[in-house]
Amino acid sequence: MNRPLRKAFGATTLFVCMSVIGIIFATPLLFMFASSFKSDAAIFSNLSSWKAYVPTADWSMQNYQAVFEKSDLPGFLLNSTLIAALIVVGGILVNSMLAYAIARMRWRGRKVVLALVVAMVVVPFEVIAIPLLSLVARLPWPAFEHGQVVLHTGWFNSLHVQVIPFLANAFCVFLFYQFFRDIPPELDEAAKMDGAGPWTVYARIIMPNSGPVIATAAIVLFISAWNQYLWPIMVVQGEAFRPVQPGIQQFFGRTNSWGQIMAYASVITLPVLAVFLAFQRQFVASVAGTGIKG
Repeated sequence: MNRPLRKAFGATTLFVCMSVIGIIFATPLLFMFASSFKSDAAIFSNLSSWKAYVPTADWSMQNYQAVFEKSDLPGFLLNSTLIAALIVVGGILVNSMLAYAIARMRWRGRKVVLALVVAMVVVPFEVIAIPLLSLVARLPWPAFEHGQVVLHTGWFNSLHVQVIPFLANAFCVFLFYQFFRDIPPELDEAAKMDGAGPWTVYARIIMPNSGPVIATAAIVLFISAWNQYLWPIMVVQGEAFRPVQPGIQQFFGRTNSWGQIMAYASVITLPVLAVFLAFQRQFVASVAGTGIKG
């Protein structure tokens, strides 16, 4: 087999394999979206055929209507959106600044800090959940009462208790570190010769050239924030500050209709897909660039 044929065969094989993998990952989503427009009887009657993955002729929006009638989904969506947006914006700043200090500056102990960051990547949240809960229960938070600032102890039943503990993300710090390390140091030196300090180099040199890794970190932080379930259950008791993931458990207790449950799941899945599609090109560029740079 000559070289052009081998190249065409390899490209065809890769396309087929990627298509099969894509279909495998897309199948549950198709089933979820299709089932959200069906009655329970239609869902179970179509399980053994291809009709399970497409809306039937008698599709309707009744399941979505029931979701908004039986739960405070708009409030849950607003809370999750605020939490995710604050974590993404704040997390990009916090994690990139730490990564910049480790990758581009020289100071005693930075290798130890890097080793701690790498070690934290493999530590699951469940390990630190109870100590973190004990910590936030003792922390003060200012509040305005009758025109005066009053310090309350404990961060429970609030948005900030779901945001501040998750701004620092060890995986994102490592992502930024890997990317910053491969930016040519000549850029820093040229900026310093013009009188630029570390903050100027970070804000005007490093971050403007880090679009792909910023997009990747944004996706990672958003998905992590949007999928929070254990922590909100531990620190939020009322509905006022409840995000969407604990909300689905509450909704599940109010209905036994799988069509309505699929509708709820579809609504909370759409923002994740939208964020990924919005940053897809930068995400692929970041992954490809990391693989090339080794």
